[in-house]
Amino acid sequence: MTISQNKLEELLKLIGKLNHEVEKIKNKDIEVSIKSDDTPITQADLYVNNALNDFIKTTEYQNVISEENKQIDFSERSKWQWFWIIDPIDGTKEFIKKGTDYTINIALCFQNRPVLSVVSRPSSGDIYYAIKDQGSFLNQNKIKSALTDGEVKMIASKSHLNKDTEVYISELSKSIKFDIINVGSSLKICFLAEGKAQIYPRFGTTMEWDTAAADLILSEAGGSMLSCLDLKPLMYNKENLKNSYFICFSDSLSSKEKKEITNLANKNVKN
Repeated sequence: MTISQNKLEELLKLIGKLNHEVEKIKNKDIEVSIKSDDTPITQADLYVNNALNDFIKTTEYQNVISEENKQIDFSERSKWQWFWIIDPIDGTKEFIKKGTDYTINIALCFQNRPVLSVVSRPSSGDIYYAIKDQGSFLNQNKIKSALTDGEVKMIASKSHLNKDTEVYISELSKSIKFDIINVGSSLKICFLAEGKAQIYPRFGTTMEWDTAAADLILSEAGGSMLSCLDLKPLMYNKENLKNSYFICFSDSLSSKEKKEITNLANKNVKN
């Protein structure tokens, strides 16, 4: 067991409240500051971060990796068995533009892999969550990563379409027919989990807090999210919190299609 059913319900209720509150912040004048790494931060990032850290303090697992917390040295983190990874606002730039493709991400991990996670989309109120070996859910309804209408769709990032990705899309299109749809934040991975798309290559910089929560939601829904380096699942709480390039796909695709998708990702991407 990860956390009790009551604690999970408490977390989902909190996420629902945060969805409402950050939308209110978004629709007012947003205060933006620039962090030392030249990325933006708003009062919504801090508000959600504080609320999630306060919730974590009420659980039996106290270790936290957060984009907005002071980072803890690996000499200490390496001892952790259980830990939380949170991204208070994934897609801060989208939030600042008053867009809809931003999320709140929180995952509980055990031995380098997520075992419980929640991703919410405040603009719609949607809440995705997953529990290891128990499935993935969207607004309490079970979801599956499936090919729903017979047409394969690839997700491309709204703001991170680079040369490596363009080459991959071009090469893969020679063997698989697909349409491309654009969406931001960890919604890209969640869209695969609910069958809205079947392929998502990410050949650019991401951090562990960008992916941990959605990673479990996809895998529990019947999809895969693999490092392009070794075609194995991503590991969390590494010394360097940066992810390798990765490839996501629905397991509902044919064996031949999955082989094409993974081999090309492993072969063409240097990271």
